[in-house]
Amino acid sequence: MRFEFLPPNAQIAALITRIYEQGLTTTSGGNISMLDADGSIWITPAGIDKGRLQPHDIVRVLPDQTIEGHHRPSSEYPFHRMIYAARPDLRALVHAHPPALVAFSIVRKLPSTRINPQASAICGQVGYAPYALPGSEALGDSIARTFRKGHHVVMLENHGVVAGGPDLRTAFQRFETLEFCAHINLLANALGRFETLTEAQAALFDHRHHYLEEFDVGSRTSRELELRQVICEFIHRAYRRRLMISTGGTVSARIDGESFVITPFGFDRASVQPEDLVLIKAGQRERGRLPSRAVRLHSAIYERHPQIGCVMTAQPPHATAYSISPQKFDTRTIPETFIVLRDVPIAPYGLQYEHPEALADMITSQTPVILLRNDAVLATGADILQTFDRLEVAEFSAQALINARQIGELKPIGPQDLEDLKAHFFL
Repeated sequence: MRFEFLPPNAQIAALITRIYEQGLTTTSGGNISMLDADGSIWITPAGIDKGRLQPHDIVRVLPDQTIEGHHRPSSEYPFHRMIYAARPDLRALVHAHPPALVAFSIVRKLPSTRINPQASAICGQVGYAPYALPGSEALGDSIARTFRKGHHVVMLENHGVVAGGPDLRTAFQRFETLEFCAHINLLANALGRFETLTEAQAALFDHRHHYLEEFDVGSRTSRELELRQVICEFIHRAYRRRLMISTGGTVSARIDGESFVITPFGFDRASVQPEDLVLIKAGQRERGRLPSRAVRLHSAIYERHPQIGCVMTAQPPHATAYSISPQKFDTRTIPETFIVLRDVPIAPYGLQYEHPEALADMITSQTPVILLRNDAVLATGADILQTFDRLEVAEFSAQALINARQIGELKPIGPQDLEDLKAHFFL
C-alpha cells in the first residue's frame, strides 16, 4: 500500500521507526504528529521506546482535548497544537534531535542549504526559534511565531529542529534533507572553507528538460524487468547505507543500444518499486511517466560510451563534502581506492543542466567517477554492481581522507608504487 493511503497512526509509526533506524533520534527523543481532517491531532506518545512504536501506540487528541489511546501524548504536544493553529497549510510535523543539527543548535547557527540546488529547493529559508522550556506554552509560542513567518523548517535554539509539510512524507523529507545539509556542512568545514550557490545558480535546478515526448510501451522484455528489480534493490541498499537520502539520487541501467530504464522524478528512495521506474527509448519517455531531471545527462553518457551499462548520481555525505570544497579528492590512499576510482575530477557547477554532452565527454576509463560541483557524485560502470561499488568506494575513501586530517598529514602512495599497481592490474 502507498504510504499516503495508510491511516495516520500507521504513517507515524512507520516514519518514527525509519528515523530511529537511521540514527536521527534516540529512544526517548523526538515526536511526530499529523492533523486530521476533523481537527484531531495524532501524535507519538510520551515515554515509549521510539525503536519499537506500533500503530496502536499512537495517541489521538480530539478537538475538545479528549485523549484516545493507551498512552499519554508527547510532552511536546503544546507546540504541535500551536503550530497547526498558526499555519493551517501544515498537516504534519516532525521534531527530533539529530546529531548534526543539534551541533548547529548548540552553537546557535543555521546550516547552509545552498550547498546544492535540491536542498535549497526542498528546505527553503530555515527559521530560528529562541530557547524556551521543553513542553511549555512559551516554547510553543516561540516556534509557532517563527513558523507564522512562512518557514517550513525551524531550528530550535539549544534543542533540535521542527519540520512541517502538507503531508507527513514532505515534512520528513524536509527534516532529513536539512540534517543531510548540516552533516555535509560539518564535513566540509573539516576540509576548510566551502562554496555555496548563488540564487541564480540554484535556479538552474528548476528546469523541465525531463519532459520528453511520450511513446506507448508494448510488451516489456525480460531484461528490462530484471533491471527494474535490480535497480530498486541497489537504491534501497544505498538508502540504508546513507549513500542516498529520500530526496536525492538517480540510477539508470542500459537495456540495449537505444533504451534504458531510469528512476522517476520526485520519488522516495526508500520505497521506490520496479513499476515506478521509467523506460526511455530513442529519446522518448514511456507514456504517463516522468523521469528524473538527470535523464538528459544519462542519455548523453549512454550515447557516447557504449561500454557503460549503468549510471548513478548520488550525494553520499563525505564525497559530497569534497564537491563543495576547494580540496582535491586524492585517490592515492590505498590500492583499492586507486584501482576502483583512478582519478576523480570535478566538473563545473551547472554543466549537467546546460551542457550534459560536455559532462559526458569527461568520462573516460581513467575517470569513471566525477564530482559535480555543489551537487553530487557521478559514478559509471559496465553494470549496476560495478557502478554501485565505485560510488561506495568513493564515499569510504572520502571518509578516510577527512578522518585522516584529524591525526596527521596524508602520505599518498608513491609514484613508483602507482606505476606498479597500473602494470599489475592492467590499468
